[in-house]
Amino acid sequence: MSLSVMTIASPRLLRRLAGAAFGAAALLAGAVAHAAIPIESWTASTGAKVFFVPSPSIPMLDVNIDFDAGSRYDPPGKAGLATLTAALLDKGASAQDGQPARNEAQIADAFADTGADFGGAAGGDRGGIGLRTLTASPEREQSLRLAAQLIKSPTYPDAVVAREKQRLITAIREGDTRPGVIADKKLSKAIYPNHPYGVSATAETVGSITHDDLVKFWQDNYTAKRAVVTLIGAIDRKQAEQIAEELTRGLPAGAAPPTMPDVQMTIPASEQRIPHPAQQASVALGQPAIARGDPDYFPLLVGNYVLGGGGFSSRLTDQVREKRGLTYGVDSYFSPSKQPGPFSVSLQTKKENTNEALALVREIVAKYVAEGPTDAELRAAKDNLVNGFPLRIDSNRKLLTNVANIGWYGLPLDYLDTWTSQINKVTREQVRAAFQRHVHPDAMATVIVGGPEK
Repeated sequence: MSLSVMTIASPRLLRRLAGAAFGAAALLAGAVAHAAIPIESWTASTGAKVFFVPSPSIPMLDVNIDFDAGSRYDPPGKAGLATLTAALLDKGASAQDGQPARNEAQIADAFADTGADFGGAAGGDRGGIGLRTLTASPEREQSLRLAAQLIKSPTYPDAVVAREKQRLITAIREGDTRPGVIADKKLSKAIYPNHPYGVSATAETVGSITHDDLVKFWQDNYTAKRAVVTLIGAIDRKQAEQIAEELTRGLPAGAAPPTMPDVQMTIPASEQRIPHPAQQASVALGQPAIARGDPDYFPLLVGNYVLGGGGFSSRLTDQVREKRGLTYGVDSYFSPSKQPGPFSVSLQTKKENTNEALALVREIVAKYVAEGPTDAELRAAKDNLVNGFPLRIDSNRKLLTNVANIGWYGLPLDYLDTWTSQINKVTREQVRAAFQRHVHPDAMATVIVGGPEK
């Protein structure tokens, strides 16, 4: 499904996944390199937006439904609510449309009987479900009926809620012992001091969530008019239309989402140093950057490949790891979201090397923002991105993620077809100008966990 990870994951993992998505482009498996991807789109009678790609090569159907139901809508003091709402959809359902009431064991058995795979997850902006099923009858019909029942009539049984809350609390507490997780959470709060993007679930906020909270969040946000349905598989347009209608008809009426505050784009430079007994220090620095629809998306994508997104071919890796031996790995990411997501750099280093490594990273970033890439760096970055294009989506599931992103962010239907040409059009001056607009080395938040006091 397009929701790659639930919000219990560390912000660093979320950034890495977003960074991968930031560079993602696609081909249908086995298709000719420049063949058009036949994305069809329409609005169902329920108000849901639908995106469909026929893929007859294997008898499978992948379905994704994204709802405008991410953790940015968690009420104050209830961080983790969006995560649990999505994750517990398959733990119980009341009778619906002729389907009997089912508990979690019966739901698991029913999906096992059809060989289907179902899951719910939530991120910062969206929550929802993914379903993979055979297209043969009756397996497809049974799987789709069950999926519809789960999203339309979840019961959130008290015993299951209590158990899953405790699991989430345990995961949070374990994560909060790790310096990388601590650094990421502190950085998110520093970057977004007055925005839900900066809020992380805690043992206390999860512990406060009730059955009624879950039901209300589902009723308010899991509505057809705030849904994007993506289907890829061995079905035709008529079948896709019918499936989208069946999955979204009868969802809650919903409520108007709360107004999100604007992201504070300029933050004061800050530095937090947090003691930790780990052998290595975790360092993270960043600031708010861009929303997904920003016209500088491609220049920043190419430019970041040069700076820190290109692995061993990036400047940060070359200078900080290869030439100075100060880290095993250093990365930079843009994580564009519905609202401006962050630009960030992260690394681990020996405690005694913390100050040297941090100073070097700051120097490299500042120089790159001022000067941009060289001609050779730009050419290598574009070649690597374009040559890797067919591997970005070589399965229906990968294609599903990208088509779902097209629907979710309102990108052009030919976005994947024009991706390589957009990359090839990027110039050195565009990269430099885009970085100067969005990256401000003198206005970044920095968090060091486990390093020296100064």
